Amino acid sequence: MDTIASLFSFITTPVSWVIVQFHKVYGALFGDDSGWAWGLSIVSLVVLIRICLIPLFVKQIKSTRNMQVLQPKMKAIQERYKNDKQRQSEEMMKLYKETGTNPLSSCLPILAQSPFFFALYHVLSSIASGKKIGAINQDLLDSARQAHIFGAPLAAKFTDSVDKLSSLDATLLDVRVVTAIMIVLMSASQFFTQRQLMTKNVDLTVKTPYMQQQKMLMYIFPVIFAVMGVNFPVGVLVYWLTTNVWTMGQQMYVINQNPTPGSKAQDAYLQRVLKAVDSRGQVRGRTQRRTVKAIVAKGPDRNDIERKFITGLSKKGFAAQEDGTVQKSETAVLEAEGGTAPRRQQPKRQTKAKRQTAATAGAAKDEPAADSKTSLQKQDAPQDDKPTSAGKPASGSSRQAKSGQRKGPQRPKHPSKK
Repeated sequence: MDTIASLFSFITTPVSWVIVQFHKVYGALFGDDSGWAWGLSIVSLVVLIRICLIPLFVKQIKSTRNMQVLQPKMKAIQERYKNDKQRQSEEMMKLYKETGTNPLSSCLPILAQSPFFFALYHVLSSIASGKKIGAINQDLLDSARQAHIFGAPLAAKFTDSVDKLSSLDATLLDVRVVTAIMIVLMSASQFFTQRQLMTKNVDLTVKTPYMQQQKMLMYIFPVIFAVMGVNFPVGVLVYWLTTNVWTMGQQMYVINQNPTPGSKAQDAYLQRVLKAVDSRGQVRGRTQRRTVKAIVAKGPDRNDIERKFITGLSKKGFAAQEDGTVQKSETAVLEAEGGTAPRRQQPKRQTKAKRQTAATAGAAKDEPAADSKTSLQKQDAPQDDKPTSAGKPASGSSRQAKSGQRKGPQRPKHPSKK
């Protein structure tokens, strides 16, 4: 570990200088030798580092979402070129370039934070050994060695011996209780952060290997932190616990304000927007307007949650606009209140049997009139008038419609039906 820490010695002086500056501020409030002064200095160092890493965190979120979207395409490339690893790598790089995705972006915050972590570890180890380092002179070194948090020195470890802890004016029980509680909190915060990411901010409609990997990491990371935590000084545990709490809060904010499309978090977010529109009559906030604008631009490509949101707006009498705002829609209001005119119903098509029955009934009604007309024609006709051929009526005589046939001239049958 000393070899690894020495690799980051170039940043030891800046880290120790920042801690000393914060210690001056908190020392005036709690006392120079107080554990709270040194502990809050470490916490402030974490906050300062994480604020500087916010742009990388935003880039990490975008990269993670792009990787989730690209997982089906990546799997198709792997199956297509499973026997040609070189072509597979070329197609993967081409896909990353076309979509502007960098697989390493998801690791940028951790990689950027690693030098500060090892530098702080090196500073605290030097304090435990009684060695001056960076901006920490002999007076600050003596003050830091006397600083205790709930009875545990900042430089003490869970695995330290009784003699070493006695030199730091601490007992074995106090150190192990404090360090054990901090290790449990550190592992629990890591587990909860990963769990809320997997259960709330993941599109569950797409099953990809990436989700399985994240699920495994959800259980592996807490175990790794628990095993490594017994070798961390109390000051490093304060640093890492603060980092996990910051990450958890930052993740909760992202889930609530910018959830992944298709996730449970998006459903909860759009329901809040719908409720706000119903009470205020408009979309407030740049983030909400940007979300509504993106949903409108998707058109038919919306997911089920987004279609549910658009339908909810219509039921409340609003229509989403292309600029992300909403407007009252008279059509939506009438549809919601049931005031629109009923649609004209198309008549049902009758079956062949019903059509034949109706034709037979119509022919039966016309028979008396046809018989009377025929009898009058026979009375007016001369006696010597004879039919043109035996058994066939004259050309001018009316023909009785057969059952199931239309009255009037019949269409010639198709040659295939003769």
